Amino acid sequence: RISIWNQIKNLLSKLPYLSLQEAKCGFVIILMALYWCMECIPLAVTALLPVILFPMMGIMESDEVCIQYLKDSNMLFFGGLLVAIAVEHWNLHRRIALQVLLLVGVKPSLLMIGFMITTAFLSMWISNTASTAMMLPIANAVLQQLCDTEANAEERNCRLTAVRDGQENRAFELDDSKESDDTKFKAGDSTPNTVPLEVCERSPVEEQRKLKREEKYTKLLKGMSLSVCYAASIGGTATLTGTTPNVILKGQIDELFPENGGIINFASFFGFSFPNMVLMLALSWLWLQFMFLGFNFRESFGCGTKKDGDLEAYRVIKDEYKKLGRMSFAESCVLVIFTLLVLMWFTREPGFIPGWATVLFNKDKSYVTDGTVAMFMSSLLFCIPSTFPRCQSRHDAPAEAHSALLTWDVVHEKMPWNILLLLGGGFALAHGSEKSGLSQWLGESLIPLQNIPPFAISILLCLLVAMFTECSSNTATTTLFLPILASMATAIKIHPLYIMFPCTISASLAFMLPVATPPNAVAFSYGNLKVMDMAKAGFILNFVGVITINIAINTWGVAIFQLNTFPSWANVTKTP
Repeated sequence: RISIWNQIKNLLSKLPYLSLQEAKCGFVIILMALYWCMECIPLAVTALLPVILFPMMGIMESDEVCIQYLKDSNMLFFGGLLVAIAVEHWNLHRRIALQVLLLVGVKPSLLMIGFMITTAFLSMWISNTASTAMMLPIANAVLQQLCDTEANAEERNCRLTAVRDGQENRAFELDDSKESDDTKFKAGDSTPNTVPLEVCERSPVEEQRKLKREEKYTKLLKGMSLSVCYAASIGGTATLTGTTPNVILKGQIDELFPENGGIINFASFFGFSFPNMVLMLALSWLWLQFMFLGFNFRESFGCGTKKDGDLEAYRVIKDEYKKLGRMSFAESCVLVIFTLLVLMWFTREPGFIPGWATVLFNKDKSYVTDGTVAMFMSSLLFCIPSTFPRCQSRHDAPAEAHSALLTWDVVHEKMPWNILLLLGGGFALAHGSEKSGLSQWLGESLIPLQNIPPFAISILLCLLVAMFTECSSNTATTTLFLPILASMATAIKIHPLYIMFPCTISASLAFMLPVATPPNAVAFSYGNLKVMDMAKAGFILNFVGVITINIAINTWGVAIFQLNTFPSWANVTKTP
């Protein structure tokens, strides 16, 4: 075995592209990129390749590689997922969604924006796939009720028309026929002059109306399904833990620029991304409204009119909410923990005033991070009982032990463990690029880009990432692109976040293909969609998203992160 291995090493040493450390690291990155795009092996297994290849190629020691797979960013993501699992486990997200829909109403346009707002809000805290899978059945039930109610109204009109025609014909009949009708009525008919539903023949005009109604609701179902899955992807960009690329951005910034002073935290990320999310959501709603509903404001918004269909659809949502019953003790506890977690994230280091972590712990070093807060609050879920503890006397039979708000069996079943390995694989690639010198080589090669205006570079790279993420997972896309973008920003002396932040959000703009992201696949199975339907809607939304992101980074992004100047902490990246 040793002789065979020596022969392989001698053969590889003769290859020019493996003679340099930079080329070896580049080979690993290209290999992982191909595996991630083709998915010939699971994505998480591909993310483990640096553990094998970096030590064998002499790029990094095994201990140094393995430690990259469990960093502070992984703990932040893990803690956030634990809280999200608890919210899903106790159906708190369903209660929130139905309550919002009851407030919004059931007019077509209001219903669409209501579903989009609800889905986006839930996707800020729980997984995009879970929020999509929960909201789509509710949307289908409401639309089905609207369609059935409108169909019943048309049938009633058909029967009334038939009765009226029958009355006119009977005016020419003899008196004995009237007596025959009275006899039939006394024999048990519900009402005279009533035409049964099944014998009501439709006129060509009514058939045409029926076809138009079915076409309208088929189109509305497509638009509603697309609005839900798009809102899930857009909503995930608003918070640091909303989707995996956001956590990768924080991890890569901390890894490549360790002296950045915690520029990316929950508060600063939210301050930039939330307004961008709201703007993108509004523009997406307008585009879907134009595509599937048109701009008939009287019909779409109702203009103060009320129809039986609206009341029936509202009743469907209200009945679903009543099925949940009163809020349980477990739901209340999860809601309190979730609220406290968000408040502690916002107030840890708000930026404009010293946060509680700065005052109590981080006086000379950053001891307490967002990951610390996430793990502390999520650990409470395993300590608090799911039912309210009651006092018992000594004579009472011993009560059964109550389960906690969250058990490890539930976590083991619902936790996406592969995401943690994907995060670690990205951090290992970034560290390997620095150790091997590949990042420096890439930066020097990209120096001619200094002649291009920064805003043009940002737009072009966002379009490239948005196109790439259509055929690759957003996690793999950000993992591959962010280290390269960091090197380029350092080489041409622009703020790294000016490029890295827009490209990170662009990685979530996977709107065109059903296979681009799990929410798209879920919507594709629910909404009777065709690939062309999703491609038409998503193609425009990709451009809308890229433009929106670049408007944001050049306006309030500059004010939040001081993007007009090249920061001192970006002059020297992490070196061995």
